[in-house]
Amino acid sequence: MSDAVSSSGPNPAWRGHDRGSPEYCRILVALGFVGIATFAQLYSPQGILPLVARDLQVSAAQSALLISAATIGLAVGVLPWSWLAGRIGCLPAMRLALIAAVVFGAVGVVMPEFTGILVLRVLQGLALGGVPALAIAYLHDEVRPAHTVVAAATYVSGTTVGGLVGRILAAPFAELAGWRVGVGAVVLLCAAATAGFVLIAPVPRGGGRSPQATLRWVAKAAWANLRSAGMLVLFAQAFLLMGGFVTVYNYLAFRLEQPPFELNAFAVSLLFLAYLAGTYSSRQAGGAARAFGRARVLLVSIAVMVVGVLITLFGSLVLVIVGLVVFTAGFFGAHAIASGWVGARAAVGRAQAASLYNLFYYLGSSLIGWFGGLVFAVAGWGATVGLVAGLAVLAAALAGGYALATRGSVTPGSVTRGS
Repeated sequence: MSDAVSSSGPNPAWRGHDRGSPEYCRILVALGFVGIATFAQLYSPQGILPLVARDLQVSAAQSALLISAATIGLAVGVLPWSWLAGRIGCLPAMRLALIAAVVFGAVGVVMPEFTGILVLRVLQGLALGGVPALAIAYLHDEVRPAHTVVAAATYVSGTTVGGLVGRILAAPFAELAGWRVGVGAVVLLCAAATAGFVLIAPVPRGGGRSPQATLRWVAKAAWANLRSAGMLVLFAQAFLLMGGFVTVYNYLAFRLEQPPFELNAFAVSLLFLAYLAGTYSSRQAGGAARAFGRARVLLVSIAVMVVGVLITLFGSLVLVIVGLVVFTAGFFGAHAIASGWVGARAAVGRAQAASLYNLFYYLGSSLIGWFGGLVFAVAGWGATVGLVAGLAVLAAALAGGYALATRGSVTPGSVTRGS
């Protein structure tokens, strides 16, 4: 069975662009624009949820549905978009997805009712479902295999910039003129980033349309990946770690508005500068994986996450910031390894494998991110930290147990073999 997106292209003998070539650099820059256009839109309300809650007269957990609605839409959309990519190609599918997301985002800014905003956030998420997984598949199609682990980590580091820019840009405008103006400013930025992606991404050489990529074929490719124990472990990493990550960033703002911190929305938004730690750690994780093996780097990154979230229990703002930076660095290191590993492991249906990873990733964001709000409301920040740490420990147990059972997956050579 050939890969619906990556194996049946116009040039089956294509080996991929070398690291440092002009086309390789254009791909990474283009995917940087993708990271901004996708993740700035997806998470722009997160840093201003208290303002949203007050303006629309909803609870903290209800306001967080603005994040969960978009991410659940994204989760639902990933497999249909992988089918469409098989019909029209990854690059055209990503272009269409980003343009649609900007349109839904613009309409959502002027929608008066909370329910209508949620519906548009779901639609925006459905549109964005055509981006993260296809970006990884496109990268693996176009970059020489020896360089994909570093290239994938570089792409993930770019997504951290997108998430950071969306949150930081929205807050000052929201503080001055309301949350709608803040989110609207981000939509304009994402429109510009989408234009940049459309203009700079090089014409694909490794992947193309696949007439055999029927819905039935996509379902079979997805099922083949779901039957792989190793893939299931990676999908579990996505669900558990992303769920914990979004929980921390959703509700830390509410904690920091309370005594003894009493920060305003703009001051809270500056904490998202911790994302820069993820920009750095995701790149470093990719390089470390080449030397020490993906499994080892993944487990160390998860341990760093646990240490970081525990530090946020202290009542000192300085220590909370330190804990958030450590936690963020650990998460993006783990995510860079796990997401890149999915593409390397996929023996069939690479686009579908990457889509499934994103399905679990955003299901974790939606479901655990919402549930974390209930925990926070009922039992406070300490219980929320306990939830996040427990999820991380479970993810590490699954990854470590599988690595021990298969043994070879902890060797440095596994990075190139994709075991």
